[in-house]
Amino acid sequence: MDFKIEGGPVFTILRVNLQAGENIKAEAGAMVAMSPSIELKAKTTGKGFLGAIGAMVGGESLFSSVFTANAAGELLITPATPGDIVHVKLAGQTLMAQAGAYLAGTVDLQISAQGSLKALIGGEGLFLSKITGTGDLFLGSYGAILMKELAPGEVYIVDTGHMVAWESQVQYKLKKAAKGLFSTMASGEGLVGEYTGPGKLWLQTRNLSALAGILAPMIVRS
Repeated sequence: MDFKIEGGPVFTILRVNLQAGENIKAEAGAMVAMSPSIELKAKTTGKGFLGAIGAMVGGESLFSSVFTANAAGELLITPATPGDIVHVKLAGQTLMAQAGAYLAGTVDLQISAQGSLKALIGGEGLFLSKITGTGDLFLGSYGAILMKELAPGEVYIVDTGHMVAWESQVQYKLKKAAKGLFSTMASGEGLVGEYTGPGKLWLQTRNLSALAGILAPMIVRS
């Protein structure tokens, strides 16, 4: 399987060239176009019924689209929001991702949910997506994606609305953005995530919740 990420970092699209017999799994509704030699089937996102439910509570669709090439062909995939796509090569590792960050990947990757009270308090939802296995993984975002690699013991502060994914060995906790209550409220930051290495973080340059907050009064008035 060959691929190319084009049009980034805002209106990014994933172009996948499949050879006969090759396949790839993608989030439902992510397809833009494909060659007639590629066959589409809907399958549960997780492994088995319970795995599918786990993936769904983690913010992914109950069903995924599996594309299989009967002969060489091309497939175009894109995220639901204007944003970026990043490729991560997994080799038996586990990534934790925000709900909806999974875009596509090797069919053998396992997607499940992990409950997180910290994520709920931080405004990210009760469950995070847990992606495990070996193969190609493609994550989507709102805005451009930046990668930050932390050294052992290195600490980095990230606004919860800007986090896309992180390697499972990275430790994190929630804290107030500023020391004082007034500064925390006046800054508009509230709670942030404190991440401690070693490991990689993937951040997005825009915050979808912040956009929703801006648009909400306009929608109410209309």
